[in-house]
Amino acid sequence: MADNPPDYELADRLALTRAEQVKAIGHPLRTTILQLLHERAATVTELASSVGRPKSTVAHHVAVLRRTGLVRVVRTRKVRAVEERFYGRTARLFHVAAEPSATGDALPLDFNDLAVAAQESGPAYAEGRLWGFVRHARLTEEQVSQFWDRMAALVEEFDALPRSGDTVYGFAVGVYPTDHPRLPPVQ
Repeated sequence: MADNPPDYELADRLALTRAEQVKAIGHPLRTTILQLLHERAATVTELASSVGRPKSTVAHHVAVLRRTGLVRVVRTRKVRAVEERFYGRTARLFHVAAEPSATGDALPLDFNDLAVAAQESGPAYAEGRLWGFVRHARLTEEQVSQFWDRMAALVEEFDALPRSGDTVYGFAVGVYPTDHPRLPPVQ
């Protein structure tokens, strides 16, 4: 994957095992910053310009991401007398660990990628530009695990696409247990 964006070395996957990590990605501005860093390393000034927020606000959120191990300084350069830092992600894909954390901290339940996708997709739906599917199937835990691995590979493929075009597209995948009705066993 070295030829794929972004323009710095990073791990393929990172399991989020601490509550503070999951809380960090639960903030919309921080998830936007992480998405921007999929393209290339960036300074706080560049990030602030991209998101239309003050540098101080963006610097705070970058500091939270750095403290939780989700971003790091990937290079620096001198600009006049100041050393400018370029930040990058620590992994292409972050996923919330299914196993409990080593410290015993409960991971927050208020982070939901599909809720974020639902909120973001409202304008696209109104414009007739939302493409999506919802399906239901009875599966074993092993089947779900195998399917999750395939979905994660598809997310990695999406993340590795060259950044081009004028429109930023969202891509959401998920699998979750439901109380969807099912037919009784065949008699």
